[in-house]
Amino acid sequence: MAKQEDAFKKVVSHAKEYGFIFQSSEIYDGLSAVYDYGQNGAELKNNIKQYWWKAMVQLNENIVGIDSAILMHPTIWKASGHVDAFNDPLIDNKDSKKRFRADVLIEDYCAKLEDKAQKEIEKASKRFGESFDLATFETTNTRVIDYRERQKAILSRMAKSLDNNDLADVKALIEELEIADPDSGSKNWTDVRQFNLMFGTKLGASAENATDLYLRPETAQGIFVNYLNVQKTSRQKLPFGIAQIGKAFRNEIVARQFIFRMREFEQMEMQFFVQPHTELDHFEAWKKKRLNWHLALGLGQESYKFHDHEKLAHYANAATDIEFKFPFGFKELEGIHSRTNFDLAAHEKFSGKKLQYFDPEKNENYVPYVVETSIGLDRLFLALFSKCLKDEVLEDGSERTVLSLPPALSPIKAAILPLMKKDGLGEYAESIYNDLKFDFNLNYEEKDSIGKRYRRNDALGTPYCITVDHDSLTDHTVTLRDRDTMVQERVKVADLRRIIDEKTNFRTLLSQL
Repeated sequence: MAKQEDAFKKVVSHAKEYGFIFQSSEIYDGLSAVYDYGQNGAELKNNIKQYWWKAMVQLNENIVGIDSAILMHPTIWKASGHVDAFNDPLIDNKDSKKRFRADVLIEDYCAKLEDKAQKEIEKASKRFGESFDLATFETTNTRVIDYRERQKAILSRMAKSLDNNDLADVKALIEELEIADPDSGSKNWTDVRQFNLMFGTKLGASAENATDLYLRPETAQGIFVNYLNVQKTSRQKLPFGIAQIGKAFRNEIVARQFIFRMREFEQMEMQFFVQPHTELDHFEAWKKKRLNWHLALGLGQESYKFHDHEKLAHYANAATDIEFKFPFGFKELEGIHSRTNFDLAAHEKFSGKKLQYFDPEKNENYVPYVVETSIGLDRLFLALFSKCLKDEVLEDGSERTVLSLPPALSPIKAAILPLMKKDGLGEYAESIYNDLKFDFNLNYEEKDSIGKRYRRNDALGTPYCITVDHDSLTDHTVTLRDRDTMVQERVKVADLRRIIDEKTNFRTLLSQL
């Protein structure tokens, strides 16, 4: 546990030191669970957006993108169920005075049971070697079976209690499991109560005449209320999707773990509209597609797992999460949900406007069903950053910190480094920089030794360093250093654009989908 905490502290420290993420309003002692993206963080974030948008919209003829407003008519949130049902079950510890989500405490307890099951599997794998049969072991080992049956029973009971709004039983479950405050160890809990997560605001010139509004807690409703506009103007036939990237806001009382859970965050969502009663087939298909999209990033198959929901949202008939192994354990990264026709039918009812699709093949009108994919952009940023940040010991015994991001996502594609500023090297390096800057985001550095500049760019995740020396002035070649292999080779200046592009363009990622 201490090792995980140290690793996570290094992630947070590195993010600030190298201009990726800062505490918002830091000079005023900060604002809890709100963060600003620095110069390199903004670049990385935009590159992640591009990867998602290109994969979702550009590569699919039947998916289009929109950008809906943050402020929306307040009745939308009544129709969607957010006014009545968008709550978190919260519990306070009487001794530490800290507040927690009751469901997360229980889920963390179950995660520890799964960790115990995995340790049994790992021990058996080492003991039996190549002859180890995972499937047989999982279905026959009594300890693994017991751990997982306990997990299932606990989560099932919690889901039933939350569905029935039986908060007393949720507290009883916490007490029966002897779950303690993870910080203080105290088991002295208050009752569980529900807390609505939406931020309220006002629209109007004066307080007396102002209209009560909400900052949107999700981007999905902007898609649903525009569904018919998009379908008609894009002439799409079912099945088709509408994608969106945008800010959302949730008044998280329990916000922690850096940018994992924030009050202002960004979502990348796609709503896929399908014929009624075909939604579960599309749900399964999108589970596979979305996992493949993540795997193309090269963070390792072992970093991901599916987690099916025991407790379904009021709109869903199937739901699963793609969980990622963060430094603090497996947590939700992306959700895939079969939302049925709940949203469109509700907006029909509350607005009085028909939101139906005319199916020319069936010659009938109906309200489409929807399969949703929803990923937290900030969480994906954290997943990439924490997994790619590594400390390496080199052959000569020296150490380096490297951010081994997929090159297409790296904030800076190449660093132009004159060996020294004088003797015309600075001017020649600047000419290379000025030629390539139209195609790539570059870093130009003259200060410090070349070794320190290499290390600094390794820590920034820069795929290539280009060193200009005295020979460059006569033979028009430079030293090209690869971030991951640290191999250095002499290449022609005229070939730099092609070489950098081959390594850093999005085709490398997208071709794996």
